[in-house]
Amino acid sequence: MAQKAAKVLAVRNGAVLRRTHLISAALHFNFWMLHFVFQRPRSLKPYFFLAMPTLAIQYYLDRMGRPTYNEDGSLRSAGEDLNATGLTEYMWDVLYWTQGCMVAACLFNDRAWWLWAVIPIYSVYAAYTTVMGVKKGFSGMGGGDAGQEADAPKSKTQLKKEKRGSSVKYR
Repeated sequence: MAQKAAKVLAVRNGAVLRRTHLISAALHFNFWMLHFVFQRPRSLKPYFFLAMPTLAIQYYLDRMGRPTYNEDGSLRSAGEDLNATGLTEYMWDVLYWTQGCMVAACLFNDRAWWLWAVIPIYSVYAAYTTVMGVKKGFSGMGGGDAGQEADAPKSKTQLKKEKRGSSVKYR
């Protein structure tokens, strides 16, 4: 029962990585089959420029999340959590979106690679909302709006005292 959470994480990471590698291999194989066997006219420049970097992402996720075992079969390290938020989540989004673009390029034509332009646009949006959230968070730390105290919601006790006519001192 020792290290149950680590063992569960190791099994989950192994399953996620296995599934991801199989899907990716099938998509790349399908793309190459359509290109060479069926002689569908498609350029390989967008493929190498847009799909190949996802192999680097897959390699990084594999190195980061792959569980390692001792020689006797016991778990040495479960790997990092592949469901973590932040950069790991963004890498999964890029990977899945690229796989979707690859399916669209296989079904339609090379113009489907233009769907990949959503990734940089989303990156700019995510960075903007993060910066604005941090800026809003820092505004209430003393140097921000001095007029926020007047707009602050009043408690029931404060409202009752004001209704009775008692003088209420706000700090």
